[in-house]
Amino acid sequence: MIFINQEVFQMNAVGIDVSKGKSTVAILRPMGEIVQTPVDVLHDAVSLERLAYQILALGENTRVVMEATGRYHEPVAQELHEHGIYVSVINPLAIHGYCTGGTVRKVKNDQKDSLKIAKFTLDHWTELREYTPMDSVRQQLKIFSRQYNLYMKSSVALQSNLISLTDKVFPGVNELFSSPERADGHQKWVDFVTTFWHCECISWASEKAFTERYQKWCKRMGYNFSSAKASDIYIESLGHIVTLPKNNNTKLLIQTAAKELTAMNELLAAVRAEMVRLARELPEFETVHAMYGVGETTAAQLMAEIGDIRNYPRRSSLVGFAGIDPEIDQSGKKDSKSNPSTKRGSPHLRKTLFQIMTIYLRLSPADEAVYQFLDKKRAEGKPYYVYMTAGANKFLRIYYARVKECMAKLDAPAEAAPEDN
Repeated sequence: MIFINQEVFQMNAVGIDVSKGKSTVAILRPMGEIVQTPVDVLHDAVSLERLAYQILALGENTRVVMEATGRYHEPVAQELHEHGIYVSVINPLAIHGYCTGGTVRKVKNDQKDSLKIAKFTLDHWTELREYTPMDSVRQQLKIFSRQYNLYMKSSVALQSNLISLTDKVFPGVNELFSSPERADGHQKWVDFVTTFWHCECISWASEKAFTERYQKWCKRMGYNFSSAKASDIYIESLGHIVTLPKNNNTKLLIQTAAKELTAMNELLAAVRAEMVRLARELPEFETVHAMYGVGETTAAQLMAEIGDIRNYPRRSSLVGFAGIDPEIDQSGKKDSKSNPSTKRGSPHLRKTLFQIMTIYLRLSPADEAVYQFLDKKRAEGKPYYVYMTAGANKFLRIYYARVKECMAKLDAPAEAAPEDN
């Protein structure tokens, strides 16, 4: 005689296919029993609250699963979580690779997807991890980090455009100054070409007249003045063959491009400052910032993309999230040992890790474990991306250990103070 636990038949799997503005909800039970055929639910307060009460009425043995779809799933997951419902947010790749079987037709619509997610819920019931919403600081930090990356791309594009334009009126002007970017985002060479937008603005005057004008400009803009530097700039402005004449049209082109770049850099500086301020509010900031090759901005980006380290049960979970774990290719007698990385995780995190590995290569700290491992792989003749990925893998494992230890100290209950005799 076969005994079947009655609780199995009372499992309720709620599959939600999330899209912008609405979701499609289907509810299944074991043995293919359809509790609710797919229906659309709007993402407004009344509809989501009604959905929450409907799910609560199913009983305690109910689990809700949805895909992580950018920002669209967050209001749904948060609303259901606040009502005490078990919610699990799954990587879309896991759902995409799940085959329900029974058909060879390729059908893609919200109704079929919600049923597929519900079936996935039943099949992976014991493997699901409950959704825990990020606290407001981590959520804001992640948004600021993503916006910073977006603005940085725009800044790079605007800078390339300005260099291309200045090469037509003053070749090499962007290489005349070595001053670092100021905290407010201003770059000296960009401010310089905003005023001296053509080499003839300099070369048509005498060196003395330009030096006096340059000194007044430095005082007005808050830069250090050097008469030797003024002389170098004047000499560099002579003898150029320009392809754009010194007229109002050229002036408009150069000054507009320079002002656009300055405005974008000012925005970047403001976002970066706020991003670092938010990161400093998190308990692991000093631990992350103390790691070799990690500055304030890089620490904030790492923390934004990784999130709360307590969400990762193992070091391999964090490595897998970054997508720098090697693929597994084994079948029968074949067991490949040299495979590419999965690249299934966060591309933003991989980019930040790549920047850190570049710092390791440039500074070559012989006493650092990450560099020793990276250099070992390089000495073995591994390709560039292989040893860079291996170094990033090593770095993340150290990150996991240190931050996990830091958070464990915070989570540990404080020792009771001894009572006075």
